[in-house]
Amino acid sequence: MFKHLLLPTDGSAASEVAIGKVMALAKESGARVTGLHVIQPFHVFGYDVEMIESTNVTYMAQAQARAERYLKSIDKAAKESAVPCETQVVTHEHPYEAIISTAKARGCDLIVMCSHGRSGMKGLLLGSETQKVLAHSTLPVLVLPAALAVGARRRRGGALMVAAPLPPLTQSAARAAYRLDPVGSPPARR
Repeated sequence: MFKHLLLPTDGSAASEVAIGKVMALAKESGARVTGLHVIQPFHVFGYDVEMIESTNVTYMAQAQARAERYLKSIDKAAKESAVPCETQVVTHEHPYEAIISTAKARGCDLIVMCSHGRSGMKGLLLGSETQKVLAHSTLPVLVLPAALAVGARRRRGGALMVAAPLPPLTQSAARAAYRLDPVGSPPARR
């Protein structure tokens, strides 16, 4: 089973609810958790260097305060669940790259993310960091759908998404997914 979970958070309601589910999984499997928040750098077009720098400083201070607040939720849940936990804030242009590189650098063996359930034009315009992580990661990724994270009712068979590069990891990730959301049939065992 997995021993080190990476839990990226953006502070959304779905991410907040997912924290408890991930802590339960970590406790059950004896894993530790690394909480991560990625701050994207400030970008602005302007002509006054002092104004831009002042705005950048303000943005970074506010972003750092938000990150600390988001990660405090993970740290609190870990303490309540008696799960070893560290948190990290990273500034990076592309959050998905920061998530993958942090998971590798920290020796994580599973990335657990929340999907926000965006589709159509909203999904196209806002993009999906989860989709990018799924597309580029060589580590297993467990995706909690937004409906699960916020406690919405789902129809039977509305599954979690598991992506893993190797069959043994796929089986482990599938078992982990079933523990988080035991709807439908449990994953097959070999």
